[in-house]
Amino acid sequence: MKQVKNLIIGFGKAGKTLAGEFASRGEDVILVEKSKKMYGGTCINVACIPTKKLKFLAFKRDELGYSMAVNAKNELISKLNNGNYHKVADLENAEVLDGTASFINENTVEVHTEDGVEEIQAERIFINTGARPFIPNIDGLELSDRILTSESLIELTDLPKDLAIIGSGPVGLELASIYSQFGSNVTLIDRNDTIFKDEDADVRDAVIAAIEAQGINIVTNANTQSVKENADSVSIYYNINGDQHEIQATHLLVATGRKPNIEDLNLGKAGITVSDKGAVEVNEFLQTNLPHIFALGDVNGGPQQTYISLDDYRIIRDFIYGDKSYSTDRRKNVPATTFIEPPLSQVGLSETAAREQGLDYKVASLDVSSIPKAKILDNQTGLYKAIIDRKTNKILGVTLFGEESHEVINIISTAMIADMDYTQLRDQIFTHPTMAEALNDLFKI
Repeated sequence: MKQVKNLIIGFGKAGKTLAGEFASRGEDVILVEKSKKMYGGTCINVACIPTKKLKFLAFKRDELGYSMAVNAKNELISKLNNGNYHKVADLENAEVLDGTASFINENTVEVHTEDGVEEIQAERIFINTGARPFIPNIDGLELSDRILTSESLIELTDLPKDLAIIGSGPVGLELASIYSQFGSNVTLIDRNDTIFKDEDADVRDAVIAAIEAQGINIVTNANTQSVKENADSVSIYYNINGDQHEIQATHLLVATGRKPNIEDLNLGKAGITVSDKGAVEVNEFLQTNLPHIFALGDVNGGPQQTYISLDDYRIIRDFIYGDKSYSTDRRKNVPATTFIEPPLSQVGLSETAAREQGLDYKVASLDVSSIPKAKILDNQTGLYKAIIDRKTNKILGVTLFGEESHEVINIISTAMIADMDYTQLRDQIFTHPTMAEALNDLFKI
C-alpha cells in the first residue's frame, strides 16, 4: 500500500492547480485520472476551449470549412492535454496515476489501473471528478452516432445538415450558435414558455431577435415525449399544449444539463454525504462531512465553470496554508457569459431581481450600435444595461449583450468587488477604440 500526504482524484482545473501547490511546498501528492483524454479536465478537452476554438473558426468557415476547423480544434486540444499532463507529472513530489479510483474507507482508496489494483492511504483526499452530460429519461433516447452530447457533437468531422437541440441552457445555446454559423439548420426545443426566461424582458427580446436573425428556429412550451432514430435521421416527438408535433433532423444534441461524476467512487464506503442531486455535499471551505476529505469543481454541485473550480483551489489553499478567511461565503459578483453571437455577459442583479428585492435603483442603458468599436467589428447587435443603487451610487448589476462582452464584464465585476461608485467607470480613461470605453457613455446618467 502506498502512503501519501495528498491524494487528488480527477485532473480538473482545481485538482491540477492544487497538485502543483502541494508539490511546490515539498508535500507529496498523487493525482489519479481515469482517462488519458482528460488530462487538464473538462474545460480543456471537451468543453470551454474546444467550443471556443470552433466558435472562432466559424468566422473563417468560407476559407476553412467545418472539417478543417475540427482538425484545428483537435490539434489544439492535443497540445493542451499533453502540456497539462507534464505540468503535474514532471514535478518533484508529484505523481500522475492513470486509473479509476474508489474508496475502501475514509482514508484509503483503491485505483484500478491497466496493471492491476493499487491501494493508496492519504492524510487528505480531494475529489475533483467533474461532471458529465445528463441524459433525461425520454422514450427512445439513446446516445448514438446521431444522438449526441455536447462532447460527442464536437468530435464529428462532417457538419450536421440539420441539428435539433433539446435544451436551451448555455451549452445548447452556444452550440446552436456555432453550428448555425458553420451552416447547419438548427432548431432549439425547450420546455419553457421562452428561452432566457430569467432575463429582463428588454434583454430577452434583443437576444431572441439576434438568435432568430442568425437563422435558428426556436420551439418553446415543447414537452419532448419520445425520440426515434431512423436510417439517416432522428425523429423528435413533442407536445405543445396538448397538440402533437414532430421534427426530423440528421442529428440530435441532448443539452439538458450535467451531472456530477460520483458513480465509480464508492462514496458510501467512506461515509461521504451526497445531495439529492447527486453532488458531494460540502461546507463553505469545501470540506465534506469528513473534515480531511474535500470536493472541488463541478462534483460539489456549485456553479459549473472553470473559473469557479480555480477559485475552489484558492479556498483550499487558504484553508490549509492561510488564515481560513476565504470561503464560498465570500465569493460574490462572479461574472458569467453565454457565448452566443454576440456574447451575453452578466454580473450581479438584473432589473427584475432588483425590483423583486424592493431596492431603490435607477437604470442605465446603451445601444451597442452607438459604439465605434462595434462598427469596426461589423456587428452592432446588442445592448448594455446597468442597475445602480439610487442612494449609494453602487453598481447592483450589469448585463452586456454585444461583441467582446466576455472581456468587458470583468471590468464591471472588479469595480463591484472593489465597491466603486458607478461614476468611477463613467469617468475612467479607456483606450480607443474599444468596447470597454462604452462604459463611459453607459454610466452617463
